Amino acid sequence: MSIVNIINLVGGLGLFLFGMKYMSDGINQAAGTKMKNLLEKLTRNPVKGFFLGVLVTAVIQSSSAATVMVMGFLNAGIMDLAQATGVIIGTNIGTTITAVLIAIDVSAIAPLCIFVGTALSLFGKKHNQKYAGQIILGFGILFFGLKYMSGDSAMGVLKTSTAFQSFITKANNPALGILIGIVICSILQSSSAAIGILQVLALQGIMPLSFSFYLIIGINVGSVMPLLISSIGAKTNAKRAVFIFFFVDFVGLLIFTPVALFTPFISWVESFSANGSVQVATAHIIFKTVPAIVLIPFIRLVSRLTTKLIKNKEHESELRFQFIDKKILSNPSVSVLQVGSEVERMAKVVRKNLVLACEDCIASKVEHQREIKDNEELINWLNHNISDFLVTVSSMNLAAESSEYVGKLFHVITDLERIGDHAINILERTETELGNGLDFSEEGYKEFEKIYLKALELFDRAVGAFVNKTLPDDEAHQLHFLEDTIDALTLQAQDNHVQRLREKKCHTASGVIYTKLLQDLERVGDHSYNIAWAARKDKALIRQI
Repeated sequence: MSIVNIINLVGGLGLFLFGMKYMSDGINQAAGTKMKNLLEKLTRNPVKGFFLGVLVTAVIQSSSAATVMVMGFLNAGIMDLAQATGVIIGTNIGTTITAVLIAIDVSAIAPLCIFVGTALSLFGKKHNQKYAGQIILGFGILFFGLKYMSGDSAMGVLKTSTAFQSFITKANNPALGILIGIVICSILQSSSAAIGILQVLALQGIMPLSFSFYLIIGINVGSVMPLLISSIGAKTNAKRAVFIFFFVDFVGLLIFTPVALFTPFISWVESFSANGSVQVATAHIIFKTVPAIVLIPFIRLVSRLTTKLIKNKEHESELRFQFIDKKILSNPSVSVLQVGSEVERMAKVVRKNLVLACEDCIASKVEHQREIKDNEELINWLNHNISDFLVTVSSMNLAAESSEYVGKLFHVITDLERIGDHAINILERTETELGNGLDFSEEGYKEFEKIYLKALELFDRAVGAFVNKTLPDDEAHQLHFLEDTIDALTLQAQDNHVQRLREKKCHTASGVIYTKLLQDLERVGDHSYNIAWAARKDKALIRQI
């Protein structure tokens, strides 16, 4: 093989890999959010998750991308490991669609796809048109590269290569074939691309299935490599997902290595078609499908085994993300989902501090002083680090809906942090009250408690609306009325306090603290209402109320 042949080969391979990546990115942009929503909603049953994994991977054409999505859902608490196991097993089957397309050989329409895809990408006015153009263009480039790679000036020259023919004639070592397959897939970082190359070689009649099947086994085992690299330093759930992905193909290796060695399996596959590319595609589908069928009844057992092998880490500090995994940033929609879960966690900590501070104030004690201050440290940490992560996510190529949601998150975490500050204010005012031997009247405590319960109700309903991403008109009006009620109760309590001062029922010094406490609760109501507002898509409606 001359240098010209090598250049032609790597050039065709480059076009093939670029076309596959470009097409996959276009599909992710066009359907990624919808696929994410499907996975999020329909994976409660592991068996349904399996079929959904097949569907999602068949659409986005990347088992690694689908598994990364699952890793994100695991970290965000959307699904448990058993549900994720079903999806991951399904992704192994969905990824075989590329091999089927190559076996059908639609390379004749590749130039037309390149023309149509380029036209849509350059001149399409809507996002969907541009995404469709990217998909069609990537498809065309993929098959153009495949055709170029298989030409007489590239791989075709191997037909006349004495050294290559001698190697293939003697290549009957399963271990060697599996090892070469692992190396090829590790280098290309794509099992679909590696299988595509095998199909080209088989189509040329220079790669018999008796050896290429062991390469198929190695390629599929080696397909875990991109995920393995991305999981280095990642959270425990991400590592578990990678192990399950590897385990499925490892089971395939254990099943099919002896089957290929000691049964007429290879001859049976060859009997389906004389076309080498079809033979490779068929063997690939069988290798992917059989382990999945074998493992479906044992999904929960596999998840329990994974949990035992990869144990939870012991963390010394609470100042860390529970749902966000910075090591997994390849899927923007999943990253947005993780941020949402982390903000929900922040809201729970804020609520806890508000309750502890107000309950202590009503009971005239500071029993939870240490816990409140520790929680406040966590709230501030989350506010700062979530904001930094949001900056990273917002710089990614987000869908319009996700981009709008990220913008709202910036405002929501600011409001949550301010509510946390007011909880600290309430604690500190209670400390001042008790430290100076001051006290409020019984009527004052009752008024404070009434406003506090209204503010807490508004907070809970507002956060619930934002988490669910919906705020119906009726609920919007009710929350607006509740916020007005808090304002009215605060003004009434202040007037009542002035009257008590006149009647000498309370001390002036305690009165100053009491007024500031009421202001803190009133501001909690304001910030809570802001959070509810962020759940609306038509903000103008609330502005008009």
